[in-house]
Amino acid sequence: MVQVRAQQPVNQDGSINLEAWLDYVQSLDPALQREGLRQACEFARDTEAAARAAQNIWKDGVSSYRTGLQIAEILADLKLDQDSLVAAIIYRAVREGKTSLVEVEKRFGAVVSKLIDGVQRMAAISASLNPRQSLVLGTQTQVDNLRKMLVAMVDDVRVALIKLAERTCAIREVKDADEDKRYRVAREVFDIYAPLAHRLGIGHIKWELEDLSFRYLEPQQYKQIAALLHERRLDREQYINDVMSQLRGELDSAGIQADISGRAKHIYSIWRKMQKKGLQFSQIYDVRAVRVLVPEVRDCYTTLGIVHSLWRHIPKEFDDYIANPKENGYRSLHTAVIGPEGKVLEVQIRTHAMHEEAELGVCAHWRYKGTDVKSGSDHYEEKIAWLRQVLEWHEELGDIGGLAEQLRVDIEPDRVYVFTPDGHAIDLPKGATPLDFAYRVHTQIGHNCRGAKVNGRIVPLNYSLQTGEQVEIITSKNGAPSRDWLNANLGYVTTSRARAKIVHWFKLQARDQNIIAGKALLEREIARLDLPPVDMEKLAEKCNLKTSEDLFAALGATDLRLAQVMNHAQQLAEPERGSPQLELIPRRPSVPSRHAKRDEVQIQGVGNLLTQMAGCCQPLPGDAIVGYITVGRGVTIHRQDCPTALQQAAREPERMIQVSWGPVPVQTYPVDVVIRAFDRSGLLRDVSQVLLNERINVLAVNTRSNKEDNTASMLLTIEIPDLDALGRLLGRISQLPNIIEARRNRSS
Repeated sequence: MVQVRAQQPVNQDGSINLEAWLDYVQSLDPALQREGLRQACEFARDTEAAARAAQNIWKDGVSSYRTGLQIAEILADLKLDQDSLVAAIIYRAVREGKTSLVEVEKRFGAVVSKLIDGVQRMAAISASLNPRQSLVLGTQTQVDNLRKMLVAMVDDVRVALIKLAERTCAIREVKDADEDKRYRVAREVFDIYAPLAHRLGIGHIKWELEDLSFRYLEPQQYKQIAALLHERRLDREQYINDVMSQLRGELDSAGIQADISGRAKHIYSIWRKMQKKGLQFSQIYDVRAVRVLVPEVRDCYTTLGIVHSLWRHIPKEFDDYIANPKENGYRSLHTAVIGPEGKVLEVQIRTHAMHEEAELGVCAHWRYKGTDVKSGSDHYEEKIAWLRQVLEWHEELGDIGGLAEQLRVDIEPDRVYVFTPDGHAIDLPKGATPLDFAYRVHTQIGHNCRGAKVNGRIVPLNYSLQTGEQVEIITSKNGAPSRDWLNANLGYVTTSRARAKIVHWFKLQARDQNIIAGKALLEREIARLDLPPVDMEKLAEKCNLKTSEDLFAALGATDLRLAQVMNHAQQLAEPERGSPQLELIPRRPSVPSRHAKRDEVQIQGVGNLLTQMAGCCQPLPGDAIVGYITVGRGVTIHRQDCPTALQQAAREPERMIQVSWGPVPVQTYPVDVVIRAFDRSGLLRDVSQVLLNERINVLAVNTRSNKEDNTASMLLTIEIPDLDALGRLLGRISQLPNIIEARRNRSS
């Protein structure tokens, strides 16, 4: 849920009550110096008054003074230092031209002036965003501005924190703005600043940024979930209070001093979990949740044991982030249990120090920079090292488009850890390939890569690395990157760093070479997917380029992605089709979508069992349900709130079982695929394995061998959900040994 902030104290005439505001800020952080803050506030107030009197640039209803105080409040809550708060108070006045950095430096010193200058440079990213899209490829000016932003962040993390607080205020204030402005600010916050807050470990800010930006990007989904949360809020609060009372009694008996509180579930995280796991709102485990804060790490595990002794633990719903912290340093124990009344309950357990780290992240450590503190504060340097890494590849690429992707890919908690031949450990995102590994070790090793060995065995370059494997890269002196490495369907690279290095290499190649390579690449892909002939001049126009040669050159230099061009090609080939991704593949005769029937129930962990619907509550598809194991009649399915089921759970909890409605089938489209290959033993088996790995259903197979030229031909009719899946499948088959071609066959 979005946070409700306190109103600023005001006098009877509506002006800010400065003394009351200073009292409030010092209550957040007593270490702040009152007089220095007062001087900054009076300076911001007076410059604004002077600007109004002079009828300078001014917008009704927008006060740089009030906004500066709001930014400072956020930073005080994050425990930032005096200079940061002074810079925050004055920043908007400088940004709006009401005063200058020279004047700020003269009045408040070089540190404050430098912080404001850094935040101004970060503000340049706002101009680099398309209001209706995520980050897009930028001009050289945009690149320079973004580079300045990154340099500022690396030099002093306080600059990034002031900017995060300023964007938090900005998205709070757009509630009454026009739709375009709301969307533009929300897009920027969601793509850049919410992931940055997550990476810096500032959950305190991250949740609010995600919820508010989600509110404006997806208003219908936001309102729907908010209404569902509000619908039973009073009942949920009473339930949580009862749970906390029971748990507090058990912990007191065990001699554990604990702070227990209900935990608000944030709307965006609910929606993301529903989308990711295909769940209904009623199936979200942590809508009802409590958080337990204890003094020591050992108390965390003792508390976990008490929780599991009180209520039955739900299998596969336990995460130990203390033993295995998340990439941004987050530590906690998460478990889900069947609580009182048979309702699912999430419990988070952590120490007070872990909670401060989760809420404040890098802010909990920044003030210790350069001092001798315990190793726990090393998170600060790790986060700064990460920002430097972003800058390193970004300088070579000069491409604004990869920043949001880098922020998102690198916050993934799932990592793999592999070893170089000399035993040095390298960490990579889950799904990384030998090529990703090669570019992580050294750019030139990536460029010269010609093969890879994993644990002494040669593997394809798109092999998915697993933790603990030893990777050796086979190089060639005259080796160079292949454009196929950038084809997402072939899966050669998954990290932004590797892709950036490859793109940069191709940008340095001559235009003539790029035209030849780009034309061959496009023609090969059109032939492989068997698209109708496409007017290349019109296709270039669709891609906002003047001529077909410009199109080929852009493809060859990787300024355009092949998938992007193919989307435009599909629209030109069959403009009457409503959805080129799906409609381009001939449909089967329309069959009404089949919804879950009353007997389509999945039973966790035991496969199919005899089931029957309870007559007492008569559950329907979509209801939250639970199963009761009967004697001789299989499993009876009840609604989770059914009084009979609740009585059975209290009397015989061991006979309750988790169940769910079966999934609704995804609509697919039949397509014929032709494969030609040199005949060999195991060819059909290898093709079948690729189909299995891609989860493709085969409707028909026809194979024929030609003894004269020792070739084999296969005609497969398969079911495909969309054209992207077809391109990926053909790419995977083409990489098998002895394959001559794999393409779609439209003529059959």
